[in-house]
Amino acid sequence: MLTGLRKMIYRARGHVPGRLNGEPFRLDPYHSRFWRKATAGHWEPETFAVLDRHLSPDRDYLDIGAWIGPTVLYAARKARHVWCFEPDPVAFRHLVWNLDLNNISNVSAFGVALSDRFGVARMGSFGGEAGDSMTSLLAPGEAGRDALTINWDQFAQTVDLSGVSLVKMDVEGAEFSVVPTLTDWLRTHRPAFYLSTHAPFLQEGQRTEAMAGLAQELSFYTSATDETGATADLTAPEAQSRFRSFLFTR
Repeated sequence: MLTGLRKMIYRARGHVPGRLNGEPFRLDPYHSRFWRKATAGHWEPETFAVLDRHLSPDRDYLDIGAWIGPTVLYAARKARHVWCFEPDPVAFRHLVWNLDLNNISNVSAFGVALSDRFGVARMGSFGGEAGDSMTSLLAPGEAGRDALTINWDQFAQTVDLSGVSLVKMDVEGAEFSVVPTLTDWLRTHRPAFYLSTHAPFLQEGQRTEAMAGLAQELSFYTSATDETGATADLTAPEAQSRFRSFLFTR
């Protein structure tokens, strides 16, 4: 009863007051439960620590898999400019809404998916609901939606990314095909690279090879750590059976 009443008030007001890692924001009312969790500091504190460590007012940030914008909003106040991708049209609509609610003007948001080719791909959600945080190119499903896909080189040749200090990628399993398209650029510019991996979305027989492939693609980085700060091992059994995040740095 109280939860429903609270949602009605938020929606009538047009926003939810909340905080991301202590920073105050006006946030869309349709994700009030998530925003309360984030405000309480219970959503990925390790991710905000990475943003704090690698962003600065004179450098840029690239967010591949932005969802409704928690990392984008926070990064917009820490970085010079933010480039972000979110192909799910429902999530993208809320992402843009959250940017507008906070009068943020240093973000370039694109409703397309990075892939290994230009085209149109079917996307669905492992969670079963459009706009949730589990939309993936690996889960088309009957209720999937078409998404425009572009190749990394097509984007990188169009804009100046020389000032990017941090790239975050959270693409619900598409990383296994997308990371190789970024490898040459990452090797040349060496930004910090924060990668969320989704091996459990693959068939068991594919996981070892897929995770080993990621490790090989990113082996030019001199340091790789997991969420706890421990030395990363992408081929460990735990990395194949759980959703993990890894930070690669020079």
